Amino acid sequence: AANSNAFCHFVDDESSTDLFLGYSAAGREMKEQLREKNIPVDSEHPLIVYLPCGVGGAPAGICWGLKHSFGPNVYVFFVEPTHAPCVCLGLFSDKHDGVTVQDFGLTGETEADGLAVSRPSGLACRMSKHLVSGVVTVADDELFKHLALLMDSDKIFAEPSCCSAFSAPQRIMGSSKMRATMENGTHVFWLSGGGLVPVEQRELLIQRGRSLLAADQATASKL
Repeated sequence: AANSNAFCHFVDDESSTDLFLGYSAAGREMKEQLREKNIPVDSEHPLIVYLPCGVGGAPAGICWGLKHSFGPNVYVFFVEPTHAPCVCLGLFSDKHDGVTVQDFGLTGETEADGLAVSRPSGLACRMSKHLVSGVVTVADDELFKHLALLMDSDKIFAEPSCCSAFSAPQRIMGSSKMRATMENGTHVFWLSGGGLVPVEQRELLIQRGRSLLAADQATASKL
């Protein structure tokens, strides 16, 4: 219907090149922001960026923009829920949007509602497969723990989905190849959302994270 209306422009969030290029503008904007803060990005001071990933459109577009702005001096990692890693599977299988997480015995169910996607964007997979440095998967409980930690340390509320990014460095540090890069780099965690979450719901999410952290501390004290 939109195609037949001269006053409408339909944007398909899975295959729109216009939307993809819009996301890619973040690369140029970040370059300007880092320059203003006198933060160097070069071979000795790489940039490491962690992007929460659902269907893949936004992170793939941002990744494309970052690589065109910083070249080999930026490392981009997508972060997905353990039960809905659709972009990871699309890239790993090289079938892109030809697979779903259910094809691999996963449910696609996660409390990271912004990342609860079973089939990836074909455009996102094709455009990022030679650019993204890796994909990290995160269990739901970790989202809430990081949400609570961020709130308690910096008084910043972020929705559970984007808190997935905070789990990535620990996973990646396990790679001896990346350890030196991680230690010398500038780390950027991509946070979005949270502003529209009702106050009552925010408190429930924060308390859930604090309860999970307290349970971890209780378990550790018994060891």
